[in-house]
Amino acid sequence: MMLSKYLSGILLVEMSLGNSAAIRGTTLIMSQTVSPSIALPQTQQVLDVELRQVSKYFGGEAAIQNIDLKIREGEFFSILGPSGCGKTTTLRLIAGFEQPSAGMVLIQGRDMSRIPAHRRSVNTVFQSYALFNHMTVKDNISFGLRVKRMGRSQREQRVADALQLVKMESFANRYPQQLSGGQKQRVALARALVNRPAVMLLDEPLGALDLKLRKQMQVELTNLHQQLGITFVMVTHDQEEALSLSNRIAVMKDGDIEQIGTPSEIYDYPQTPFVADFIGETNLLQGEVEFADSQILRLLTPEGTTVLVNRSEANLPDLKTAVVSVRPENIRLSQEAPLNEGNCYSGYVKHIMYLGTHLHCVVQLQTGERLTVMQPNRSEQSLTPETPVYVSWLPSDCLALAA
Repeated sequence: MMLSKYLSGILLVEMSLGNSAAIRGTTLIMSQTVSPSIALPQTQQVLDVELRQVSKYFGGEAAIQNIDLKIREGEFFSILGPSGCGKTTTLRLIAGFEQPSAGMVLIQGRDMSRIPAHRRSVNTVFQSYALFNHMTVKDNISFGLRVKRMGRSQREQRVADALQLVKMESFANRYPQQLSGGQKQRVALARALVNRPAVMLLDEPLGALDLKLRKQMQVELTNLHQQLGITFVMVTHDQEEALSLSNRIAVMKDGDIEQIGTPSEIYDYPQTPFVADFIGETNLLQGEVEFADSQILRLLTPEGTTVLVNRSEANLPDLKTAVVSVRPENIRLSQEAPLNEGNCYSGYVKHIMYLGTHLHCVVQLQTGERLTVMQPNRSEQSLTPETPVYVSWLPSDCLALAA
């Protein structure tokens, strides 16, 4: 009985007061398309969600502090970070499950900071699905519409459209316990979409699925977003998921936003060592800046390794110390000394991990430092542990960051 009441509360939250899709003059399947990993044109920067100097405290401890965030209409926006960084709290503030301790939460330009969740034009898809086990698929999807006392014919049409959208028409009369994890997730998506929200909130939506199904659902989420054209805001700790699905990403750490940018900006041009290390793999070399002019920055590590970085890739003020980030795929590995690479060091293979298309190698330099190298798996290579090798990269293949 308690579980039923809890689930009823969740589903009531999923109903929006205003029909935002109708406000925009659209039907369930809208015409606007947004390709993932492409920034929206500057002329289309209408904001669906905005956080202004938002803070949230629990028992005197700050979960997030003085956050500013702008999410544009129609984009797929991901909030990414490790456990405890404040990403879920941020999503709950947008949904209305929490109220800010300070600052403003705006949805489509309206201050919703003190507006309850069920009166916001947002719907949430939970990792746990939150389906009624005693209801069929179509009854789960139509539950919110029935509570809103929508007419039967209109309600049935809405449900039919939602089922078609998630390709679950043939499962309409099944019960949740008769569905796979991926099918349950589709039902949860349909139940949220049937209310036609302005903003769809996704709380770790694929976290409960196995790897193969997760990849499949990533494609389906992208297709849904392109069909609907509404704003998706997703919370995840999965870097690959965020990079593959999103127009833009906010990377969070310790209740603050470290960087906001497109996937390519976040990956290729991280602004802090944390972002460089958290997004994908990288090698971080910290040391003193020995020399810097308009073209080259030279850094010396405590172990005695000298690293050259293009000044155009550094974008640093005059600093005494810096951190150089070099991605494993940018490092070349050879058994003969290369020519004119800029950064070249000798060492030996410490460890090799076979990944099918690639080899994941750990190389220990003569100075004692270790670098991770990602190499294509070519049959002519004969690398084994203890094999003497050279690692090299150009000054333009690495990035200097403030320590």
